[in-house]
Amino acid sequence: MIHSIVWLKHECTVQTVEGRRNWGILERLNAGEVVIGDGGFVIALEKRGYVKAGPWTPEATVTHPEAVRQLHREFLRAGANVMQTFTFYSSDDKLENRGQSLKYTGAQINEAACDLAKEVASEGDALVAGGVCQTPSYLSCKSETEVKAIFKKQMEVYIKKNVDFLIAEYFEHVEEAEWAVQVLKTGGKPVAASMCIGPEGDMHGVSPAECAVRLVKAGAQIIGVNCHFDPMTCVQAVKMMKAGVEKAGLKAHYMVQPLAYHTPDCNCQGFIDLPEFPFALEPRILTRWDMHKYAREAYKVGIRFIGGCCGFEPYHIRAVAEELAPERGIMPPGSEKHGMWGSALEMHTKPWVRARSRREYWENVMPASGRPKCPSLSTPECWGVTKGHADLLQHKEATSTQEMKHVLEMQKKAKSSA
Repeated sequence: MIHSIVWLKHECTVQTVEGRRNWGILERLNAGEVVIGDGGFVIALEKRGYVKAGPWTPEATVTHPEAVRQLHREFLRAGANVMQTFTFYSSDDKLENRGQSLKYTGAQINEAACDLAKEVASEGDALVAGGVCQTPSYLSCKSETEVKAIFKKQMEVYIKKNVDFLIAEYFEHVEEAEWAVQVLKTGGKPVAASMCIGPEGDMHGVSPAECAVRLVKAGAQIIGVNCHFDPMTCVQAVKMMKAGVEKAGLKAHYMVQPLAYHTPDCNCQGFIDLPEFPFALEPRILTRWDMHKYAREAYKVGIRFIGGCCGFEPYHIRAVAEELAPERGIMPPGSEKHGMWGSALEMHTKPWVRARSRREYWENVMPASGRPKCPSLSTPECWGVTKGHADLLQHKEATSTQEMKHVLEMQKKAKSSA
């Protein structure tokens, strides 16, 4: 029998979830449940030495399955009840892009990812979601037929492995997201769609409201945003989506899986325009207490699928789960090693640390960077190129010396005009 730790009158008791074991994502959301997603596998595994920054591809599912399995397990213990397959950028056109030459196919990587996610999900009350994301082929202006064929090839693995639902995530252009949803709908599974956009909309200026309506009409039952922006910015974008859907007389569930980085200085491209991306983002990381505020705000605006993306570690997800424990009726297993609002600090040997064992302290703390000359904001590198621009045409060959000379010249111009 499967059990989970439940928060009841400030005590942890054991509740069986056997009666709802067969509930899928839509059944849970229709019943008003709060579904908690996991976090950012790509960034987390890069920091751990299993993903290469640049291509950001997930071959670790085959080469280092123990690392992927362990991260799934940590997010499950933290309170996540969706195990998303580690299949970000696992399309064949991405695996062979710009000089990368892997001996594994997308199908092999995706099958291994499904097996790992399903194995860990079975250890708790979790669902498995298979995901697809934006492609180099779309940026290179390949046809709708060609791009859809890439999504179909990935989806066939997820259907074969019988995942619980499908996610089209990390799309900068609503057109490509629509194509992905249209393909995923043919699989007969529930479909979620999240775009990596903020309040300014997609890379061609399509508003969050219009993006949302188009995704619902394409067949997505759950819509929202992921990545590129901090939690409060993403919540604002989903709020705009929700208003657009309601104005159009449509219905949907809503999801949000933001960055764990503060991004007040970002433009419409998000954090990849920041000069700190990707190797110097640590000073921007949100605290667990920031995550409490995020979870509460997301819940207040009507979002019920709440998770994380790049920068999210298991302790961030645990904070989300703890904040929403009253609504969910459950505390995550990982909370047995974490006193709510620092209460376990009462056991500390130093009295000044014991004095911090209270909610008021952590809700009002203002973390310092410890860097005397560190600026509070950065100037994004606004190159202003997107799908259709010659600089975004992709190819299998490694980036040439001439190409590098060109991008360095472009970088110099962008910085001088900032």
